Amino acid sequence: MNAKGCSKIQNSKLNTYDWLCGVPDAEGATDFVEVQFKNTRKGYYLNNTHIPLEKGDVVAVEASPGHDIGTVTLTGKLVLIQMRKNNYRYDLEPKKVYRKARPSDLEKYEEAKAKEHATMIRSRQIAASLGLEMKIGDVEYQGDGNKAIFYYIADERVDFRQLIKVLAEAFRVRIEMKQIGARQEAGRIGGIGPCGRELCCSSWMTSFVSVATSAARYQDVSMNPQKLAGQCAKLKCCINYEIDAYVEASKKLPSREIQLETKDHTYYHFKTDILSGMITYSTDKVMPINAITISTRRAFEIINMNKRGEKPDTLEQNINTQPKGQELRDVAAQENVNRFDNKNKKRRKKSNSQQPVQQQTQTSQNDKKSNQEQQDKFEKKNQPQAEKKGQQPQTGKSEQSQTGKQRPNRNRQRQRNKQINNSNGTSTETKPDA
Repeated sequence: MNAKGCSKIQNSKLNTYDWLCGVPDAEGATDFVEVQFKNTRKGYYLNNTHIPLEKGDVVAVEASPGHDIGTVTLTGKLVLIQMRKNNYRYDLEPKKVYRKARPSDLEKYEEAKAKEHATMIRSRQIAASLGLEMKIGDVEYQGDGNKAIFYYIADERVDFRQLIKVLAEAFRVRIEMKQIGARQEAGRIGGIGPCGRELCCSSWMTSFVSVATSAARYQDVSMNPQKLAGQCAKLKCCINYEIDAYVEASKKLPSREIQLETKDHTYYHFKTDILSGMITYSTDKVMPINAITISTRRAFEIINMNKRGEKPDTLEQNINTQPKGQELRDVAAQENVNRFDNKNKKRRKKSNSQQPVQQQTQTSQNDKKSNQEQQDKFEKKNQPQAEKKGQQPQTGKSEQSQTGKQRPNRNRQRQRNKQINNSNGTSTETKPDA
């Protein structure tokens, strides 16, 4: 559980993590408190009346003229560190904390805050009518409504003395003009960058360092203004993030002005992949003709050879150190997931080729069984008919005398068997007994 008034969750980029919150010696170290207002504005005020204040309390503080309404963002010993960091002037008389905000103070503050958008639109029209080259980005009313701060953007110096007079007559408040940069405006508006994340200036950046085009040249980024510019129409702040790593890596590369000499051509520097350490050389200074990409180590070897007066055959290094009897193996193919599919396909082909042979043997056996069954049925039907006519088996000469009479019956039986076999789709024939 966190101590009372200690919040470790940062609600915005202006919040300072109070890692001393809850420590007894650090809480009463100073009477100064940090108070935050609208538009990234902060101030340090003296709590000389020792009002028990905690982080998140809404207080009424001294202003010129009147009072202002803000939120306490930091208390204790860390306030002194933040004041030193922000170059607070101790020689000036510090402003004081009057009280915690009352309901009447909050009502006035909400009324003044409701007029900010309409005041901004009206002030832009007035500035355009006066022909001033400036853009009023936002308006902030003081807590008591007696003063208004106009934040504007301008590329050049603007003489807004006439503008202040017109604005004071139109809104009946005290006017203060404050110039901000394009990055600060983009940070207050917010948005999504080309990387898909929230803008750095609106999420965590508080100090804006100037960005030069030389940082893009060090990283070999294409000098396209549309790609290099952010939503503020200035160079992207993220260009400065990796410039130190690129500068250190470029120190390990050969100079781009050095030419590489071979027996056939003279190669000039074309492009460099700094992080991977690969350099591309071309026989033409402008066009990529006969372009060859080599490593940094190989480039230094050729430079040393040229200094000794030697010229290699080609820029590429021929490595024939493979011993006899050993073949190259494609390790990437061994890790290919599709290698299992080829084996399955072969097995399927073999199984499919064996299926027709098995089917043919099974059909032939089934046909033979069906023929035998039909013949047995036919014989069973003829046996009772012969018994009804009173035929008896004969022996000796009677059998020999009847052979000639039985031959036509056998021919009929052969014809019947043919008809039965044709109906089953087979071409087998039964030969009569000799």
